[in-house]
Amino acid sequence: MPIANVSAILQVLPLSVSLVAALFLGEALGWRRLTAIFVGFIGVMLIIQPGGADFSIYSIYALGAVACVTLRDIAVRRMSRDVPSVFVALIAAVGVTGLGGVGSLFVAWQPFSMTSGLQLAGAMSFLIFGYIASVSAMRFGEIGFVAPFRYTSLLVALVLGVLVFDEWPNTLALIGGAVVVATGLFTLYRETKLQIRHRVVPDRIR
Repeated sequence: MPIANVSAILQVLPLSVSLVAALFLGEALGWRRLTAIFVGFIGVMLIIQPGGADFSIYSIYALGAVACVTLRDIAVRRMSRDVPSVFVALIAAVGVTGLGGVGSLFVAWQPFSMTSGLQLAGAMSFLIFGYIASVSAMRFGEIGFVAPFRYTSLLVALVLGVLVFDEWPNTLALIGGAVVVATGLFTLYRETKLQIRHRVVPDRIR
């Protein structure tokens, strides 16, 4: 499926994290954010287009990734700051390597060329740096400031889709992506506003 479609589905993460945090961690979730989350999931349906001609079964994989990364972000938010971010990244790397090894048992192996090795080394380097930076930002940064940067990946995916894969999402997928991004930004705005309000009230009481 188009890389931009996958990236657009992954943009629902701020919405799913807010919903899971409200359901299982007891975090407050007002009707405005709840409505935004519902509208955002409608946007995801526009991207996936179940039953349509452009539907891909691999969309289910993208939704599975959303579920797993939501669990990761919730765990990271609840984790003690005394745990080094590098250790968190190492745990993820071990998990991905192990699952990749299991998955490789069910596919045909291909010859490993020098070009493939260099590409893999480059991807590995960028992934290590990016993951450590991502974990550190989610743990120590202001969520309202950090999270919107996640949406830049959608723009990158659109550019890569055109330049590298010669693909472009259809109109419904683009509309769905815009809906997901808009509702995600609104949810983050409301969350940041509520955090500021909670900080101001105790200061006034003192």
